[in-house]
Amino acid sequence: MSTESQVRADDRAHVFHSWSAQGLIDPLPIEKALGSHFWDYSGRKYLDFSSQLVNINIGHQHPRLVAAIQEQAAKLCTIQPAFANDKRGEAARMIAEVAPANLNKVFFTNGGAEANENAIRMARLHTGRHKVLSTYRSYHGSTATAITATGDPRRWPNEPVAIGVVHFWGPYPYRSPFYSENEQQESERALQHLRDTIVFEGAGTIAAILIETVVGTNGILVPPPGYLAGVRALCDEFGIVFIADEVMAGFGRCGEWFAVDKWGVSPDLITFAKGVNSGYLPLGGVVISDEIAETFRERPFPGGLTYSGHPLAVASAVASMQIFKEEGIIEHARMLGDDVIGPELAKIAAKHPSVGDVRGLGVFWAVELVKDNEKSPLVPYNAAGKDAAPMNAVAAACKEKGLWPFVHFNRIHVVPPCTISVDDLKQGLAILDEALTVADSYTTG
Repeated sequence: MSTESQVRADDRAHVFHSWSAQGLIDPLPIEKALGSHFWDYSGRKYLDFSSQLVNINIGHQHPRLVAAIQEQAAKLCTIQPAFANDKRGEAARMIAEVAPANLNKVFFTNGGAEANENAIRMARLHTGRHKVLSTYRSYHGSTATAITATGDPRRWPNEPVAIGVVHFWGPYPYRSPFYSENEQQESERALQHLRDTIVFEGAGTIAAILIETVVGTNGILVPPPGYLAGVRALCDEFGIVFIADEVMAGFGRCGEWFAVDKWGVSPDLITFAKGVNSGYLPLGGVVISDEIAETFRERPFPGGLTYSGHPLAVASAVASMQIFKEEGIIEHARMLGDDVIGPELAKIAAKHPSVGDVRGLGVFWAVELVKDNEKSPLVPYNAAGKDAAPMNAVAAACKEKGLWPFVHFNRIHVVPPCTISVDDLKQGLAILDEALTVADSYTTG
C-alpha cells in the first residue's frame, strides 16, 4: 500500500503538472473519495465544493457507475472507432434523446478541448468559412484552436497558435462592458455589440460563434433573458454556426440536461465532457445537428481519435445517464439552486461587505469578492504572488475547516457535486460564511 511520503516523492520527482511552475507547487496527496468528500493520507476529510474541476456531478465513487465500468472491462475493454459497439451506440442515442430535437448525432472525444476543436472544424467545413467568434471571458480548452478561442489569460503564453479567432464581449450585468443599468439593457447592448462585430469582421468570413452557455471558470455568468435567443437569431440571419460549449454547464450542473434547455434555444453544435460521466474515465463529444451531419453524409469528416467512443468511457456515460434519470439528480440539482444555494448565498452577501455579487443557477454559483463600494475586485485580474494574497487567505480559511473551495481571480465558485445532500451543502456554506470574514478584513468600505 502506498504511503503519503512515497506518493509525494514520486509526484515531485516524476509528475509534470499542468498550468504550474513545477518547483513552486506541493500537491496534496489524496487517498480516497466518496460522495461529496475526499480524504488525504492523514485521514483529514474535505467537503468537495469544487467537484474537483467542476466535473464530479454524480459524486465520487458512485457504486453503480463503478460497477458498470467493471462489468464493461470484463466484457470488452477496447475496440477501435471504425467498429460499431453496443455501449457507444447506446450512449450516443441517450445523449441525442436529451439534446434539442434537431441534434441527433454524436462524435465522441476524450475531453472538452477536443470536443471544441472538432466542433470548430465541423463548422468551418460546413460553412466554407474560417473565422470563429468567442468571448473574452471564456475557456474552451488547451489544444491549438481551443486555446486560441479561449479568452482568459491562459491564452496569452500560448500565442500565436491558430488563426481566425476574433474575441468579443459577452454580457456581464455586474460589470457591464456596455454600461447597462439592467439585464434587459445588457442583453440588448451585448447583442448589438455582437452584431457590430459580425458586420465589421465580415459575416461571409465567419464560420461559428462559440460561447459557453453559462460562462464557467471565468465567472459563472448567467446570460440575461433574451441573449441566447438573440445569438441564435444572429447566427440564422448570417448563416453562422452556433456552438454551445456545455463542457462545464451541461449534464445537471445548471439543473438541466443541457443549460440551453433553460432558455429553449437550440444550437447547431453542443460540446460536452465533464458531467457526462463525472470524469470517471476521459470522455467528451460534440452533439451535431441534422443539417451539419448531412454535410458529411458523402463527404468524409477529416478528423478522428484512436479512443473516440472508448467502450469503458461510453459504458460509464450510459450508466451515469441512467443514474441521473432514476435518482432524480437533475431535479435535485435544480432544487438545490432554487431552495438552498440561492437563498443562503443571499443571506451571506447581506452579512459581508466583501461580497459584491452572487449569481448562478442549479449547482453552479459564484461569489464575487470586492474591497470597496466601488466594486473594485478584492484582487486584480489574473493576480499572482503577493497580489493574490487575500484570495489565498480566504481559500486557506476554507481548507482549515475542511472545505475544499474553487477559487478563480476574485471569486469563489460554489460548485459541489449535483448529488450533495442539503445538510452537507449547508455545512459547506456555513464554513464559507465564516471564511468570508477573512475577506472582510481586506475591505476598505
